[in-house]
Amino acid sequence: MLREHFSNFRTGIRTIMIDLNMWGLALTKMPRVDAAKWQTLDPIAKWLIATRASVLFMTFTAAALGGLLAWRNDLFHWQPWLVSTLGLLFAHATNNLLNDFTDSRRGIDKNNYYRNQYGVHILEDGLVSTRQFWNFLGITGTIALLLGAWLVWQYSGQTLNLMLAGAFFVLFYTWPLKYYGMGEPAVLLVWGPLMVGGTYYVVSGHWSWDVCWLSLVFALGPTTVLFGKHTDKLEDDKAKRVFSMPVLLGEQLSRHAVITMLLSQYLLTVFLVASGKFNWPLLLVLLNLANLWQTSKEFLHAKPIEKPAQYPTEIWPLWFSALAFRHTRRFTGLFLLAVAIDVLFF
Repeated sequence: MLREHFSNFRTGIRTIMIDLNMWGLALTKMPRVDAAKWQTLDPIAKWLIATRASVLFMTFTAAALGGLLAWRNDLFHWQPWLVSTLGLLFAHATNNLLNDFTDSRRGIDKNNYYRNQYGVHILEDGLVSTRQFWNFLGITGTIALLLGAWLVWQYSGQTLNLMLAGAFFVLFYTWPLKYYGMGEPAVLLVWGPLMVGGTYYVVSGHWSWDVCWLSLVFALGPTTVLFGKHTDKLEDDKAKRVFSMPVLLGEQLSRHAVITMLLSQYLLTVFLVASGKFNWPLLLVLLNLANLWQTSKEFLHAKPIEKPAQYPTEIWPLWFSALAFRHTRRFTGLFLLAVAIDVLFF
């Protein structure tokens, strides 16, 4: 009996280690798992995969920027920042789950649609029942709601309005906003003034338009990723009557719009420094100009019809979204570092 318990204990330890590896994979990419593998995963690994946790870094960056800017003005407080950050992360995760549920329910993700080709869709892949899915959604959404409610109770003021605005986009981004060309502007607003400006407000107790302008430099990154994704699947969306902004603009104009947004990140950064609102360390983002040039060149041309020979199989059919994601990761890293230097040394 003792030997059996010890064997079970060792098996459990091995399972935990495997799950820890999966946590890392789920936080950095969208790992593919089949039903057999899914059953071996612990609840946290399942949650990370179900919520597409690899994109949550953009939300954490928004909260980090809001906190750093409050620190810059000697208005930083740890408790509201931690609660705000967790609340935003769980709200984003809730939105991702709602997005999958709504598109699945409306038939958008049926028949190996674009979403299913590059990552796990736990409903469409049959990994969970509808009841199990609602358990994920219910727990995630409840945590986000409770964290937001605590902030409203503690800090009042405009915090309730910010929370209600966030709840609106969580609930209605997938439908109707995404379906009628408003998804892309919503992302710019949410990842900019709402997340960065909202975090700054909750942490500092003050609203700042300078922070909002700075937030747009960052928010243009997630917007280009979404624009790229919707350009990648433009024809599929059009066939399913999902009228995203790229569907409305057309493929060529959408590619040019992304190039314009990429350039705007650098131009707005230079303007903020030249105006004296922020200091020269922000110009560190100019170290990414070579990546900007390469990304922009790719956006001048249509997406390849078939996967290029050297292109990673696990990424295809992502193309424009993958290019924009790569640029956003590098730009955001430099931008966050630049803001941190500005805060710590100026």
